[in-house]
Amino acid sequence: MTLPLTILPEVADALARGTPVVALESTIITHGMPFPQNVEMARSVEDAIRQGGAVPATIAIMDGRIQIGLSSDMLDRLGQTPHAMKLSRADLAVGLTSGKVGATTVAATMICARLAGIEVFATGGIGGVHRGAETSFDISADLPELAQTAVTVVAAGAKAILDLPKTLEVLETQGVPVIAFGQDAFPAFWSRDSGLKSPLRMDTAAEIAAAHAMRQTLGLPGGQLVANPIRPEDEIAPEVINPAIEQALADAQAQGVAAKDVTPFLLDHIFHATGGRSLTSNIALVLNNARLAAEIAGEIANRRKA
Repeated sequence: MTLPLTILPEVADALARGTPVVALESTIITHGMPFPQNVEMARSVEDAIRQGGAVPATIAIMDGRIQIGLSSDMLDRLGQTPHAMKLSRADLAVGLTSGKVGATTVAATMICARLAGIEVFATGGIGGVHRGAETSFDISADLPELAQTAVTVVAAGAKAILDLPKTLEVLETQGVPVIAFGQDAFPAFWSRDSGLKSPLRMDTAAEIAAAHAMRQTLGLPGGQLVANPIRPEDEIAPEVINPAIEQALADAQAQGVAAKDVTPFLLDHIFHATGGRSLTSNIALVLNNARLAAEIAGEIANRRKA
């Protein structure tokens, strides 16, 4: 059976020529902010990747196809789709057969990127172990996906609303390399330092590309998580953001919010609690991750041509 894969000509040409390509998720567009800010953000992230010498490939499900790279019209359509499906590994196939518009999470984006031959993916923050998971068993599908799908993911760590120590423990158990970029501390999304030490540290994109290539040589499954700290001028200090997170978590529990609704609920509450500052920082960290991902993809491409 032929894969239901449609690759934008710009992306297909880059892949054929060995030009670096960076995948981008789409839930940040459909579930992160309203139109037109969501599309403006998406275009700015794509521009940052192009400025870094790579080709962006925003991934979404449209018309029963995995769309690798979105045209301007497609991006507008996605950004204005109310109630787009939020698709992870478990529901990706159903999303395709339904014919509905679907946005890909970190896990689903990794799957689709791998199918298209894209090795680097930039996002904001990965999902992980939710607080209270010892009773709720709420653990993101992003973690096992990192253990089995060979894509290097650049993120500002895991979302700070999560249980970060448990998230790192699960990643270690799954054999996922967690690499802090340019510092020893594991970042906490809006903040540069979670107070936890990162298992690994690398200071250049070339080092990360070399590790990516070595994993392929060794035949190791899974990808790498590159934890790229938000820039100092864009971060929100832990003493500012943490009280907002704690209040949002308490409100979610009081209202019985669960499953896929948890993260959007928390992010919306934190947005209002910080007067919009959390969203400004979120956009800044995604741009920062896009720039690093473009550099890593370029180094991987250079190694292939050497």
